[in-house]
Amino acid sequence: MIAIAVDDEPIALDVVRSHAAKVPFIELKATFTSAFDALIHLQQNKTDLIFLDIKMPDISGIDFLNSINNPPMVVFTTAYSEHAVKSFELDAIDYLLKPFSLARFLKACNKAHELYTLRNGQDKTAESTSIFIKDGYEQIKVQLDEILFIEAAGNYTKIHLETGRLLSTRITIGDMQLLLPAKKFIRTHRAFIVACDKISKFDRAQITIRHHTIPIGSVYSQCLQSFY
Repeated sequence: MIAIAVDDEPIALDVVRSHAAKVPFIELKATFTSAFDALIHLQQNKTDLIFLDIKMPDISGIDFLNSINNPPMVVFTTAYSEHAVKSFELDAIDYLLKPFSLARFLKACNKAHELYTLRNGQDKTAESTSIFIKDGYEQIKVQLDEILFIEAAGNYTKIHLETGRLLSTRITIGDMQLLLPAKKFIRTHRAFIVACDKISKFDRAQITIRHHTIPIGSVYSQCLQSFY
């Protein structure tokens, strides 16, 4: 995976550089003390992963990430624990609290590599009929037409199936959306993705699928109306 690191502290970048050199599947292409220099690099170069500090003088890491269209995967690095919840709302791969060990850094890299492999190893076109979902230590093949809806639940995502079976995976709902064909599934809420052909009725506030009632977030309602 091709990575960059962004941190206004050169010593912090030295730590990331040293740790990354020991991870065989990470190629740290560049490091930046300026978020704006990093942005120019991202516009011109393929990047799979960013190690991104949150507290920076000109722009926060969170605001920086929000400014990028189709951002790469991100691992936040920070000395402040209070930003953890916000970082996971942004579908961050992980949140490293400084000072972090090589072992903790490697754990974050392994998470990113697992997702990278999943994204690049599966066909996401409308013709896809199945995806593989990691459930514990197993990779389970799930037929797309068996999925009713998908629900975010903390650090997990729950997949509700026709059979009544419930699968849980540590893939974020944002990354789950990237795995699914857009012609068959639609995001209706920051915590929900639904199978379009399973919707029995909907109004401005909610969707009904079987006996399940699923809320519609205000920012997604227009997308749902235009979809139909």
